[in-house]
Amino acid sequence: MKHELEYIGNKVVNMHQELAGNLEKIMDDDYTNSLVNAGMPKEDRTEFRAELIKYLGESLFKGSEAMLPAVEDWGRRVSDFTIRYNVKLSDALRAVSFYRRVIWDAVTRELESRRFAPITMLDVSKIVDPLLDKVSAVIGNVYEEHNDRLMKVAYSALEELSVPVVPVAPGIAAVPIVGEIDTHRAQLITEIVLKEGTNLELDFVILDISGVPMIDTMVSDQIFQILKALSLIGIKAIITGIRPEVAQTIGNLGLDYKGVTTRATLQQALAELGFKQVFSPEK
Repeated sequence: MKHELEYIGNKVVNMHQELAGNLEKIMDDDYTNSLVNAGMPKEDRTEFRAELIKYLGESLFKGSEAMLPAVEDWGRRVSDFTIRYNVKLSDALRAVSFYRRVIWDAVTRELESRRFAPITMLDVSKIVDPLLDKVSAVIGNVYEEHNDRLMKVAYSALEELSVPVVPVAPGIAAVPIVGEIDTHRAQLITEIVLKEGTNLELDFVILDISGVPMIDTMVSDQIFQILKALSLIGIKAIITGIRPEVAQTIGNLGLDYKGVTTRATLQQALAELGFKQVFSPEK
């Protein structure tokens, strides 16, 4: 039986380029056209396919364990390749089934021509199928990691949009904060305000927290950390928008806002900084 597997394995290895060409023929037109439309070079596709077929052939006389590292590495590389050309995960996984078919076709021909025992087919399956299953698992993992990275980038961009630094005059900017403040978001606010404060050469930053639904000990501490960071680079902060119910909560919690410049509204803060409302004369 070992001799039969070795014979078939060597046959697959010697024919791996031809079998890679056969793979292209048995794939459905929709799948092939999608790769062509994506601009994926045929030479690169064929090279990847021939490489895996060769590994599968070698596994029949070297053993699946010996070929597992090479197969896993192939799975990662081909995943990066297909992602680059925007191939969907479902299509990438569907392609694995074609490898199974082309190997079976080659094995069947050898069984018929060499009159090998039918159980040889089962032995081939026990070696090849787990390797192809591993390829599918690796492809799925790589795509998941890629999607996670995209989600993090998108979430990070969305978070930055949630902390707008709005210049209102040379040296003055307003930062309207909407939503809850946790440790992560407080750090994000600090980083963005410090960065923009330096870029815009700000002297004053008005933090409007009228859109923050709740102020407790933790949130208050986060706000103080933001104010402290601003003061370290010479930016004076003014807090506006503390609603009556929030002010009552601050008082009940015994939170100390002494030394912090606060104003009821953004308009009051701007007026203190020299802004005046100008009315157009009526016609």
